[in-house]
Amino acid sequence: VVTRSSHQSHVLEQDIRLFSEGKLPVLHFPDHETLPYDPFSPHPDIIAERLATLSALSELNKGILLAPIATLMQRLPPRSHALGRNIQLRTGQMLVIDEFRQQLQKAGYSHAYPVYQAGQFAVRVSVIDLFPSGRKQPLRIDLIDEEIDSLREFDPESQRSTDELEAFNMLPAREYPCDKESFDAMRKAFRFRFVVDTRNVSLYLDLRQGLHPQGLEQYLPLFFETTESLLDYLPEKPLVVSQHGVEEAAADFWDSTNERWEQRRHDIERPVLDPAELYFSPGDTHEQLATFNTVQLLEAGVRKPAATVFATAAAPDLHIHDRGNEPAAALLDFERQFPGRIMFAADTSGRREFLSETLRTFGLQVRRFESWHDFYSSDARVGLAVLPLESGFVAGDELVVLTESQLFGGRVRPKTTRKLSERDPEAIIRSL
Repeated sequence: VVTRSSHQSHVLEQDIRLFSEGKLPVLHFPDHETLPYDPFSPHPDIIAERLATLSALSELNKGILLAPIATLMQRLPPRSHALGRNIQLRTGQMLVIDEFRQQLQKAGYSHAYPVYQAGQFAVRVSVIDLFPSGRKQPLRIDLIDEEIDSLREFDPESQRSTDELEAFNMLPAREYPCDKESFDAMRKAFRFRFVVDTRNVSLYLDLRQGLHPQGLEQYLPLFFETTESLLDYLPEKPLVVSQHGVEEAAADFWDSTNERWEQRRHDIERPVLDPAELYFSPGDTHEQLATFNTVQLLEAGVRKPAATVFATAAAPDLHIHDRGNEPAAALLDFERQFPGRIMFAADTSGRREFLSETLRTFGLQVRRFESWHDFYSSDARVGLAVLPLESGFVAGDELVVLTESQLFGGRVRPKTTRKLSERDPEAIIRSL
């Protein structure tokens, strides 16, 4: 599914996971969440999710992949890097700490104690803590002499071990290779590509010292002879579903990228690659997508010949006014006239209690549910649950889902954002 923005991808991911009830694999290839030519790197959790998605695609036979059009235009490392540099671990395996430390550093992992985000590791005598890319929990390796005695996941805050694993496949921590040979080859390509005094380029000097300078992802093509597209990682030709507005979004992204390149192209202390070296153009992306069977989602109200029209629509505004003789008149009229089932979606458990009391005040008796599945499989006509929905909808005469946006209008809803790793301040103090 190709969306017009990163926000739309996150919203669709939440909606699909909710209504598929976990029966369908849903992968999301996120955006870097940095602007083109920014001098800083994406968050490690974002890199971890991207690499985990690329790895999972090689074994995916059925499922849904969500990607913003700007991310689809991005040039990616070849599959030989993303899929061929995994580290295999299993209990009983021989492991020399010094060699393993070097292996982790070549895979892009950095030393930190305690580990709290993807791409970090720590060595404590015969115990190795590491936070592998694509995992929600860090991993603890216990050694007896030079043999792996146990592999356990653990809570980074409490440091308590949880699940025990027999074997583990670890992904690299960065989208570019981090061994000395690759850094040397990149610096050679940098000197060949840019006619600048490298003594004044801090990024180049950091690379010479084996460091990972911020924003190095903006020079990814210099690490490889060729780059690939996200579509190259797909094992089979999929059905492509394109959201309306994708072509306009691709053109806007391409124009803004060229504007930022024009502003930075003469910087001799941080020279930049051309847009075409970092991204596929809208025309190239269109040609790539044209090789797949495609379904185009039209904007609401747009009709084309032979288009399939679904009996769905946006939920109506049924605002509950603070003042007036009948503050919920629109809602009560809709409830009486609608022949199907009604589901009220609250943002949080606290809002669910508030919404339940508010509806009861107006004479609406709602039945509370713990999930969408519980409501859908019941015989209740009116239900209430905490659901991660941004907007409501009407599905013919059978069902309507109303969110707080339809009931309270101007209230600002929480934005759909990525949950990044956070450190508990008390845990930081305890680790000193």
